[in-house]
Amino acid sequence: MFREELDLFLRCPFTFDKFPLHTIGRILRQLICCSLHRQIIARGLLDVFRDFSNNEEDFLTVMEIVVRLSEDAEPTVRTELMEQIPPIAIFLQESRPKFPTAFFEYLMPIVVRYLTDVNNQVRKAGQEALLILLEQDLVAQSDIENKVCPILLDLSAPDSDDEYKVEAVNIICKMASMLSRSTVEHMLLPRFCELCSDGKLFQVRKICAANFGDICNAVGQEATERLLIPKFFELCSDSVWGMRKACAECFMAVSYTTSPEVRRSKLSPLFISLISDTCRWVRQAAFQSLGPFISTFANPSSAGLYIREDGTLSIRPSMQDVNSNSCQPSNNITLMSSCTNTTLSSSEQPMEIKPESSTEEPSGDKVAAGVIEVTKDSSFPGTGSRLQSAEDVFNTFLYWRPPLPDISQDLELLQFKTEKYKDNCSVPCNNCVASSEIKKVLESLQEHIDDPDVQAQVQVLSAALRAAQFDSVGDYETRKMEESSGKLQKKSVSDEMAVSDATCSRVEEDSLSSPASQDNISDQCTTSILKSTDIIPQPLLDQYLSMTDPARAQTVDTEIAKHCAYSLPGVALTLGRQNWHCLKDTYETLASDVQWKVRRTLAFSIHELAVILGDQLTAADLVPIFNGFLKDLDEVRIGVLKHLYDFLKLLHADKRREYLYQLQEFVVTDNSRNWRFRYELAEQLILILELYNPNDVYDYLRHIALTLCSDKVSEVRWISFKLVGAILQKFYANNANALGLNFINELVVRFRHCSKWVGRQAFAFICQAVVEEECMPVDQFVEHLLPSLLSLASDPVPNVRVLLAKALRQTLLEKAYFKSVGNPHLEAAEETILALQSDRDQDVSFFATIKLKQGNMDNTTIEKQN
Repeated sequence: MFREELDLFLRCPFTFDKFPLHTIGRILRQLICCSLHRQIIARGLLDVFRDFSNNEEDFLTVMEIVVRLSEDAEPTVRTELMEQIPPIAIFLQESRPKFPTAFFEYLMPIVVRYLTDVNNQVRKAGQEALLILLEQDLVAQSDIENKVCPILLDLSAPDSDDEYKVEAVNIICKMASMLSRSTVEHMLLPRFCELCSDGKLFQVRKICAANFGDICNAVGQEATERLLIPKFFELCSDSVWGMRKACAECFMAVSYTTSPEVRRSKLSPLFISLISDTCRWVRQAAFQSLGPFISTFANPSSAGLYIREDGTLSIRPSMQDVNSNSCQPSNNITLMSSCTNTTLSSSEQPMEIKPESSTEEPSGDKVAAGVIEVTKDSSFPGTGSRLQSAEDVFNTFLYWRPPLPDISQDLELLQFKTEKYKDNCSVPCNNCVASSEIKKVLESLQEHIDDPDVQAQVQVLSAALRAAQFDSVGDYETRKMEESSGKLQKKSVSDEMAVSDATCSRVEEDSLSSPASQDNISDQCTTSILKSTDIIPQPLLDQYLSMTDPARAQTVDTEIAKHCAYSLPGVALTLGRQNWHCLKDTYETLASDVQWKVRRTLAFSIHELAVILGDQLTAADLVPIFNGFLKDLDEVRIGVLKHLYDFLKLLHADKRREYLYQLQEFVVTDNSRNWRFRYELAEQLILILELYNPNDVYDYLRHIALTLCSDKVSEVRWISFKLVGAILQKFYANNANALGLNFINELVVRFRHCSKWVGRQAFAFICQAVVEEECMPVDQFVEHLLPSLLSLASDPVPNVRVLLAKALRQTLLEKAYFKSVGNPHLEAAEETILALQSDRDQDVSFFATIKLKQGNMDNTTIEKQN
């Protein structure tokens, strides 16, 4: 019937009276009207499809209307139609059993045709629709290869129109991540390489540069290194500074796709050229990408990492006691047992975590302040193979530590290299000599201390001097242990340190004999510090350390220090805790920066850095900075507060107790209206309770909880009621019944007998929260809290009685204890309910009579209404 009406209407378009005014009639009448009416038809096509999807003949007729609309001469109609194609395609996918080929026969040709439409808006609508269809996996592989890709290749041909070419390369770059690797590599990659060298339009090259990382990720490592890296070098040396800036911004994504050898030998020098570019905007983008680029050098196997279930890279804590672990398979479970070639560096020591300092694995919060994240497809070598083993052996009840390396095969070779070096070296291989020579160089540079370059050399030499002194002490202690125990592993560590120290000493003596080479002393000595780990190229580290130089803020970017602070945890993760001395001065400089945004960034990431460094370095270097953040502005303190539990749990128990009194300072803020600060404090205190014993909780945290329960903001009060329940649960779970009873008495005096009705209402909330969470034994509750709770039935304020009715009806009487027959306390509760049901206030009688589901009640909303 619909097809007959359509044919008749198209032949006689002005005979409106023959058709009723239902949906089909409106469509037929509006087809010949103005473009606005045809737009309305296109906009409502999805509803029309739903109405006529039950009849195949009518459904195909609607498809013909869609085809007619796609040929409309008005661009606005075609644009409106194309915007409706994705939801219609999703509907057809859901109705595929009825119409399996409708989308591929009718709608897909329209999408492909609109890619070459003469109107710009129509083409953009077609491109957006195509991306949505590809993202939803609605386009067949054959259509992609036989219809879509050929069109895009024709539009991006060298002799194509400039406007079409720009749009084509843009859509190619966007759809690369949604296609299979083989399709991208064989059909789109050759054309992309040609477009990277397009000498006619710089816009084309800029789009290629901006999306270069996505293309590399789509084609994989082999094609990237073979075809794309040479093109990337061309773009990085392009005469237009916008191209070089775009390359600097995507440098990290390109680096992730390459092998460590290419990353070190080719990309590192290329990045140094960008960071020293003549254009300020290029240098600014390069410095912003410097930290993320350094993080791509991280090696999970050597840093003691594992892949979490959500795909993030996390630090694996060590076992409780390194000396007692030996190699017992029953007590030691490691995710890297299969990595026999993994060895720890000479100065790395496993982190010790006491049972009371950490009871769970580190938090996996994402990307807070520059800590890198990787997925299963990461370019890190070996992460994919270790993921399965991590899922098999992971157990949250066990402690973790980095595996002890098997160095038996490398020990003989290391000793041979050491002896050979000693035979060929005439200078004394002693740390004391290295320290004395560095001191001489520092004294000679004091005359030119005003020169910025000399100042940079002095900073590097000072770090080298501290490292040499530290190595000297460590070498002495190691040899002392060798004499008593004769452990081969510690002997190898000592020998390796000796080789490193001897190398540094020889370099320094050679430089002293040649005055012209004194400018390179700092670089050579610092290189020797990192030689044992060989993690990142030294020029990259030098440039990163220079980001705190005030001159950089004037010549590069005023917020360069903030970018340095943001990426510092990622750089520290890459270098490892054994090279923390290279970043220590930089971190202290950032922590004292005059810009509060820089300090705020560090405050938000200090807990992640503490996990990376371990408890010893945290106590020595991070705790003083953490203490400074506690006295900073509220904008900085909130960063510390949000992760207060994560940081405190990494400290030893004695160090952690020092912060009990300082927690009270968080109650006072610069702005009293900043209630979210106090809300965050209450949330953190709920977590922090497990870190302290009941006596400490009673002496220090109890006062904070009671203060927050009387806050002016209801949100803060409500979370504080949960905190009170958690404190009671802490007392009774640790058999501290006397402390629990004292706390209950204080609650009764402070809130039940409060002169303000808000306090008495808070008492009803607290009792309800205690019952819901089962924070204390029920016999203790009915003895010490229930009588005071029931006495609120005679309260003169209706809001208090409403909360009492809710607590009894929704929570208390739903517990199994009060449902048991013969319960002596059930009668008192029922009598109170009966009294409330006959209350003169309608709200009180309503909540006392109606039994509402607990899941449908929102206590916070009701409190706001009160």
